[in-house]
Formats: sequence, C-alpha cells, structure tokens
Amino acid sequence: MRVSTGLASELIATAHELADVARIATLSYFRSRDLAAETKETERFDPVTAADRLSEERMREVLARRRPQDGVLGEEFGMSGGSSGLTWVLDPIDGTRGYLSGTPTWGVLISVRDAEGVLYGIIDQPYIRERFEGGLGRARVVGPMGESALSVRAARPLAQAILFSTFPEVGTAAEGAAFRRVAAGAKLVRYGTDCYAYALVAAGQIDLVIEAGLQAYDVQAPIAVIEAAGGIVTDWQGRPALEGGQILAASSRDLHSEALALLNG
Repeated sequence: MRVSTGLASELIATAHELADVARIATLSYFRSRDLAAETKETERFDPVTAADRLSEERMREVLARRRPQDGVLGEEFGMSGGSSGLTWVLDPIDGTRGYLSGTPTWGVLISVRDAEGVLYGIIDQPYIRERFEGGLGRARVVGPMGESALSVRAARPLAQAILFSTFPEVGTAAEGAAFRRVAAGAKLVRYGTDCYAYALVAAGQIDLVIEAGLQAYDVQAPIAVIEAAGGIVTDWQGRPALEGGQILAASSRDLHSEALALLNG
C-alpha cells in the first residue's frame, strides 16, 4: 500500500496517542505491591494482569474513535476485522514478568501494517519515558536525554558483538542449544530485557537479539523500529518474521549472516 503524506501523518499521530494512553494505564499499576497476576499457561508462568488488559482497552478505545475502519490485533483481546487494509498490532505490556518485578525494561508495542508488511512501529517504555519510533520516514528516540536519531552500531564480527536474549526462559531445548552456539562466540551476553533489547539495537547500543516462541504482536513494532534504524530482523532461516516464532535481529547483514550460520549449525 502506498501511504500518502496525509495518511502517514494520521497514522503517526494515532500511534502516539495510543502510546500516551497506554503510558497512563500501565503506570497506574506499576510497582503496586498488591497487583495480582494470572497465568496463561500451565507448564510455565506466563502472567497477565489488570494492567495488561487496561492498557489494551484504552488503546482500542482510541482506535475505535480515530481509525474505526482499521483492523486490530491485540495480545489480550485478539483480532477484530477492518475494511481499510490496515491492521494495528498491539502488545499492551511486552515483558509482564519484568513489569511484575518492578524492572523498567518492559514496554508497550504498537505497530500498523498492511498486507505486505509493517509500515510503522513504536516501542515505548513508560517509566523511563523513552519512546522509540521507526517507519514512514522516521527513526528517532525521545526520552530523558532529549531527542536523537536512531542508527544501529557500525558493523562488527560476532567476537566483538553484544548479544541479548530471554533464553533460557523461553524456547525449546534444541533452540537453547542453537542460541548457545552463538552466545559462545559473542563478546558479551545479557538476558531478560524483553522488547527493550530491540530498542537498544535500534539505538546503536547492542548488536544482536536472538529469541524464540514469539507472537506477531511481540515482533512487528521492533521490526519497524530496527529496520528504520538500518538493522535487519528475520527468523532463524533468514525469512520474514512478521508472525513471530524464532527471531534474529542484527545491526548489520554480515553479523546477521554469521549468527544465522551458527543457529543452523
């Protein structure tokens, strides 16, 4: 879909309003010591809270008012169809485990896509008040340090790279083994920052993120932001990763290729 200047401005403004209302909703519960959490799974703790639901409800209210013709896919309330050819993909709290723990590395993920791919995305960290955006001609972060352009780090080999992941918390044993082949060759490996790790790739702070078991709403905003900053995001076979699954995000194509070879070794 070709996006006119007017439509691009409307989509960007809508996305920022979504992020604004999600900030208010999520911060109203953050670091509340009596916040209850249910689990979506029986074999592991996959939490959902009132904050997740409220955040998505508030964003859906904005879309019903501003963009009623668009589809919406959200983690908590599923898919609702539209007629425009555009779909908003929402993760009201990416990193609910971190949210429950009080760490400021969870985020709100917002993106809008057409039939071909993601047009624009936001990774918002409400507590730090950092907002990363990419697509439709934008690649920037606004936060406590002001506003700056997003740009990935200069290309470097794996031996000089910083790698982030949520392994071993997610993924199968085989996927964990593949991840460790890459991790063994990296300069530094850090764990557990959820969507904030993708923001750090776009900001030029780290080089790689490797994950598995993700959903569409986990990855579409990070894809938009990282690609706008000059990086690359695919699955572990080098294919488009819009629907989630196994994810490899890299700051350069050479580093991506090096990691890809090890993942499939």
